[in-house]
Amino acid sequence: MTSNDVLSMYENLAGLTAKMSLAAQAGDWNAFSNMEKQCASHASAIDSGVPALSGAPRMRKIDLLKQIMANDRAIRDVTEPWMGKLEKAMSAH
Repeated sequence: MTSNDVLSMYENLAGLTAKMSLAAQAGDWNAFSNMEKQCASHASAIDSGVPALSGAPRMRKIDLLKQIMANDRAIRDVTEPWMGKLEKAMSAH
């Protein structure tokens, strides 16, 4: 995997997680689920290891990771309260 491949993968993940955040906010769980599967597919390359980056590519990777983390937080802001309500409803029965 080249440094361009690494950056491309993280750019794809950042874009997908941004779309997932919008889908979660809209309650479009079918689209969310489909994008979640795409993310898993893209991220599977990380399991085999990625080369260390330096200089500008490293800084770009860090920026992309920050975007991914912010998108993850936005998704959790939607899903965690919903999961809490679901858990409460299920325990009531």
